[in-house]
Amino acid sequence: MAVLPDTAPRPVRHAPAARPPARRAVGRWAWLGPLLPAVATVLLLAAPVGAGDVSASGKMTPADAASGVLVAFCAVRALRARTRPLTAGAALVLGAPVVAIAVATLAAADPAAGVAGFVRYLQVFVLVPTALVLLLRTRRDFLVVAGSVVLLALVQGAFGVYQYATGTGASYVGENIRAVGTFGPSDVMGMATVVAYGLVISVGLALAPAAPGSPRRLRPVALGCAAALVVPLVLSFSRGTWIATVLACSVMTVLAGWRQAVRILAVTAAAGVVLVGGAGVGSQLISDRVASITQVTDAPDSSVTDRYSLWAAATDMWRERPATGVGLKGFPAHRDGHAALNLSSGSDTDGAGQGFAREPLLSPHNMYLLILSEQGLIGITLIVGSWAALLAVGLSRLAGARRAGRGTECGLIATGLLLWQCVDFLYADIGGPSTVLTAMLFGLAAAWALRPEATR
Repeated sequence: MAVLPDTAPRPVRHAPAARPPARRAVGRWAWLGPLLPAVATVLLLAAPVGAGDVSASGKMTPADAASGVLVAFCAVRALRARTRPLTAGAALVLGAPVVAIAVATLAAADPAAGVAGFVRYLQVFVLVPTALVLLLRTRRDFLVVAGSVVLLALVQGAFGVYQYATGTGASYVGENIRAVGTFGPSDVMGMATVVAYGLVISVGLALAPAAPGSPRRLRPVALGCAAALVVPLVLSFSRGTWIATVLACSVMTVLAGWRQAVRILAVTAAAGVVLVGGAGVGSQLISDRVASITQVTDAPDSSVTDRYSLWAAATDMWRERPATGVGLKGFPAHRDGHAALNLSSGSDTDGAGQGFAREPLLSPHNMYLLILSEQGLIGITLIVGSWAALLAVGLSRLAGARRAGRGTECGLIATGLLLWQCVDFLYADIGGPSTVLTAMLFGLAAAWALRPEATR
């Protein structure tokens, strides 16, 4: 029997409808959505801070609020994933400071101040860094957050240069020329810190070999940003920031390759001689500030003398309570009982839109001594030990990435930032609106060191 052909009508299959251009664009940039809380935390630091907000305890800036949103978002995201978000080693490194902070809080004479200090330390050294470890899953994620820091540095730096040029900055040797950005004279180190972070990130991008898929103009643009940020960094007149930046960038240059390091350091030295010799207006002030770095023992100025007195006071506090220290936020209450009689009653601030004010000396201006005096050997071991672990693991990963021929820009940036902060902590401590950016720095370093599959 002949088989008749199938004459039943077949369903017509239509081609899938093309997605509208707007939806395609949204889908292409969907990966950026989870990073918005981190980017907002950084960029909100461009908002001006009102007078008195810096030194007053318990004040919350928009950037602090954004960091809280970042932490909450990452916590919810980790819970929804229903997987172990951190390795045992990462949890140990990030969680070690919690023990020290909790013990120091219990040892605080003022419970309210102790709780406020607990929240701040937890934010800076635990919560925000952990959030970034959970958030940054690729090299692209890392560079977006790092790029937002560079953008903030350019904005703050440009405003700082304007303040110097127009005489509207903070007071310095009787003139309102010190570049402080939107942070004002109460947080005189804020702009210098932000600009230094941006400079270190730009140098890391310029030094690292271009990774596959990187834009061709990335390295030249990074080099231009680094050169531009040198100007506001110099005009900040911050000696400690200068020292930390030079050391961090020098180490990064060596880590990027010996041959390249010799060429770069030679060119930089020659350019520095030319710029210092032909700086023009204000060059004498800058030269005097640079020269004062070597006069900290022979003929120290009043700020250096006060710092020595505060350091001695912090050491005496630790000797009284070597294990736990005097408790969080306890340094101001114990300062006068341990400081020398030549200690000033405060530091003078003026200019940059604020009237004359005398800021109290609430810390030893040395993060290591602040931890030692308020948290004792427990705090210095666990907190500084956590930083040392991040640096050691980060350097190991950087060496491994170089041997494997993978991209090293994230590693150079993370290592440079952490080195910068460890050096700067010899002359400064946490406090003020820029502190939340320090938390982001530790987060970038932790993401590189503790998340092996990320930042590649």
